[in-house]
Amino acid sequence: MLELALTGEPSMMKILLAGLTLFLLSAGWTAVTPASIALDDTSGSFDLAAPGYHYQFPQDHGAHERFRTEWWYYTGHLTSSTGRRFGFQLTFFRRGVPPEEVRTLPSQWSIQQLYLAHIALTDLENGRFFYADKLSRAGLGKAGAETGRLHVWIDRWSLALDDAPTPRHRLRATTETFGLDLALTTRKPLVVHGQNGISRKGAAPGQASHYYSLTRLAAEGHIRLGAEAFAVTGLSWMDHEFGSADLADDVVGWDWFSLQLSDSTELMWYSLRHADGTSDPVSGGTFVLADGRTQPLRLQDLTIVPRSHWTSTRSGGRYPQRWRLRAPSLGLDLEVASLLADQELDTARSTRVTYWEGAVAASGQARGKAVTGNGYVEMTGYAERVTPKL
Repeated sequence: MLELALTGEPSMMKILLAGLTLFLLSAGWTAVTPASIALDDTSGSFDLAAPGYHYQFPQDHGAHERFRTEWWYYTGHLTSSTGRRFGFQLTFFRRGVPPEEVRTLPSQWSIQQLYLAHIALTDLENGRFFYADKLSRAGLGKAGAETGRLHVWIDRWSLALDDAPTPRHRLRATTETFGLDLALTTRKPLVVHGQNGISRKGAAPGQASHYYSLTRLAAEGHIRLGAEAFAVTGLSWMDHEFGSADLADDVVGWDWFSLQLSDSTELMWYSLRHADGTSDPVSGGTFVLADGRTQPLRLQDLTIVPRSHWTSTRSGGRYPQRWRLRAPSLGLDLEVASLLADQELDTARSTRVTYWEGAVAASGQARGKAVTGNGYVEMTGYAERVTPKL
């Protein structure tokens, strides 16, 4: 089991897996070979995300072990009763190991599934960012993810969908420095991204994922920071994504935005970047109307132009910090700004990738009316190209 006090969180396949083999081998987990942590499935042991997938809920909230990689990802903005503001993130990852690459005799300790979890807390009042993570195999109940229902855990860190008359997502995780215990209630219908059941991440067959979100969850509960405890309320966002293929070789990083606006609309956008700064044609997103209807967005539907940057003294990475976001077909013209410059994570002790992820705020116009909002942005490939290091 691993718990590291760091300063951030990643959420896609390459960040999760790059360098993981070296850590596992150094820790004596010899049941996993470098091939079994490869960033693409060439063994044929797992399904690729294919068009025509039909979701069924609540079953699809659970684990999908026939796909190699999966994550459940929550972010949000919280406010205490005294007005103190926080950002938070809690993510659980599952990574399947092909049966032919398990090098130990069958037992409860065989590594057939790996689980990781990340928790982050942004103290906006004091400009501080906290992070911790856990890593475990699925053995003897140490970690796991149920199929058919939402329940994922590593030790005492967990997320679950309870069976109350009004179902709530329960998030629980704590470290020596900080922790959270939150209940999230759905306020809008679930959103499936992409078309025909898949979200494209490249042009090759299977270079896609099954991807849906709950874009507006009312949050309430408690967070702890040091010896202080805060009763909090706010809004949260949930992503669940699963698939088995990798990104294209010419993708060096990506930018991902999730925004919750004051007119009860939401925006998800991802841009897969090439080395020359251009976006891959499969980049896109989803706009969610106030009534829950959705509008898919293609690359040409939206532009994001960086307006200022912050340079990390640790990595030398130069990250955008303010953006002009325009989507003429939606009547959107927004300024998006990070709420804390230093939300960079250097995962040299685990996944060996440096990236930026953090809380942002938005303001501007939507169909001629003033709007504000909050959200999260993730940026990779600015301090170094996102590549496997096996």
